[in-house]
Amino acid sequence: MAVYAVLEPPARPDGQPADPDRVRFVRDGFSWGAFLFGPLWMIRHRLWLVLVCWLLVMAGFGVAHAALSVPTGARLAVSVLIALLIGLESATLRRWTLLRRGWREAGIVIADDLEGAEQRYFARRAEAVAGAPGHGDPWTDAPAPRLRPAGRVLGLFPMPGAGR
Repeated sequence: MAVYAVLEPPARPDGQPADPDRVRFVRDGFSWGAFLFGPLWMIRHRLWLVLVCWLLVMAGFGVAHAALSVPTGARLAVSVLIALLIGLESATLRRWTLLRRGWREAGIVIADDLEGAEQRYFARRAEAVAGAPGHGDPWTDAPAPRLRPAGRVLGLFPMPGAGR
């Protein structure tokens, strides 16, 4: 099962609700594309600030390696470690970039694949809207879907402030 962070686009400047087709599902986990093709992956996902930071870090390491006469094996190891870090943090970088652009986190969905995540999220969203009377537009006025059970216990742990 994969974990997807759901991000909704910002409201449009003309006051119209945001298009539900633009909702993004960012899968949490390691990205082979980001690991193997870091800069191209950043361009594909429009992570311009991340790309600039990556270029500065790589240029800085290149200058430091040349100034310190670092062996080729160590240079390769540093490059692989940076690529590994990009692969591991790819989802965080995408969420951070979208949040900087005004998107908002709408929740977390656990599903087998992207299609299942979309179905679960939009079904839960429709239930939340149907249960909230007086809300006209589900994309701007409706509360976020309830993610925790109504009881006083979540899993094996009591809710904060609940009695024993």
